Amino acid sequence: MPKEYRSIREVAGPLMLVHGVEDVKYNELAEIELASGEKRRCKVLEIDKGNALVQLFENAAGINLSNSKVRFLGRSMELGVSDDMLSRVFDGLGRPIDNGPEILPEKRLDINGLPMNPAARNYPQEFIQTGVSAIDGLNTLVRGQKLPIFSASGLPHAELAAQIARQAKVRGTNESFAVVFAALGITFEEANFFTESFKETGAIDRTVMFINLANDPAVERIATPRMALTAAEYLAFEKDMHVLVILTDITNYADSLREISAARKEVPGRRGYPGYMYTDLASLYERAGRQKGKMGSITMIPILTMPEDDKTHPIPDLTGYITEGQIILSRELYRQSVAPPIDVLPSLSRLKDKGIGDGKTRADHANTMNQLFAAYARGKEAKELMVVLGEAALTDIDKLYAKFADAFEQEYVSQGYHTNRDIEETLDLGWKLLSILPRTELKRIKDEFLDQYYGK
Repeated sequence: MPKEYRSIREVAGPLMLVHGVEDVKYNELAEIELASGEKRRCKVLEIDKGNALVQLFENAAGINLSNSKVRFLGRSMELGVSDDMLSRVFDGLGRPIDNGPEILPEKRLDINGLPMNPAARNYPQEFIQTGVSAIDGLNTLVRGQKLPIFSASGLPHAELAAQIARQAKVRGTNESFAVVFAALGITFEEANFFTESFKETGAIDRTVMFINLANDPAVERIATPRMALTAAEYLAFEKDMHVLVILTDITNYADSLREISAARKEVPGRRGYPGYMYTDLASLYERAGRQKGKMGSITMIPILTMPEDDKTHPIPDLTGYITEGQIILSRELYRQSVAPPIDVLPSLSRLKDKGIGDGKTRADHANTMNQLFAAYARGKEAKELMVVLGEAALTDIDKLYAKFADAFEQEYVSQGYHTNRDIEETLDLGWKLLSILPRTELKRIKDEFLDQYYGK
């Protein structure tokens, strides 16, 4: 039976100090019972010689120090998991908010998960089709990969996230595929946009949603991605499903981490974020992957808005170190009405070479990908020259490259948020655009593929 304490010494904002406790552990769950019988949840942030500093999940209003009691539950936060989680919507602490019944859990899992032994990991190498050409064709997503999207405030990352969640699939297999979608610190409008978007298209049937709103407490935001990843680990490694986890927005998560760190009066690191933010983000991102001997996999797309569009800000900077590449959204392309405004040149998927080619996508994929990158880069240079020197200063071939760059942005990258292109369509479109250039310019493509596809 959990021990009860009536020794609350102080309440300051979301923090509460309990005196004279025994055998209490860091991160342990507790509940506080008010004089009225109402119960609120909290968790232990710090222990110091019989004093426990706990943080409330709800607000501190109405807590009377003398007649409220605290009960430490002897376990950390857990999520009750079962197959019935698919097609359901939960709040940031795993409670249903879709007016459906409570989940009858098959088991309860600690939300901090178990670290995956590096030796037990399988190398990510199977292609996942998102239906978005700029990702599938040029920065391919591979099963078990962590591929973040770097966005900025005001850019349509929510639309892109919803599109990937609706369209993503593992090709050519009957293996079951699920999406775990966690929204961190978003507005009610955004939450509504995601739920409606999934319901309209029927994607909700294979989706588990966790929604933490901007007005929910910071400590709940720290738990939400861990709830989502626990659900994903259960579906992937116990139910043999391929799971795509989308976390948006990691910036709100990191800000909550900073808020809690400041409340605990810890020494701040870069820009006021705690020094352990790298470790903390790694404890989330590294839960993605494939395990030897297990059928399922977890692929992760964390989405973050770069404060002031700054790639060197601690959040994108640390995320870039831990993950395998990044998809970058561009404000300039957004102003030109390119949708989605993916800037393909600085974007990168470090594992793309492992997921493409014969038997996975198509034999000509690697060649055409390299050629499209090279031609687009040269076309952008030609366009910049044109701005400085005027069109007359360009050679005929440079004018063709400039024309290619415009067509590439308007036809290949810009496809809207409701077009789902399969990989063959994306590759054929690439060939159509490369046919703007003379065959002699396509030096990165083997002759056999040129004979087969060029100008067809």
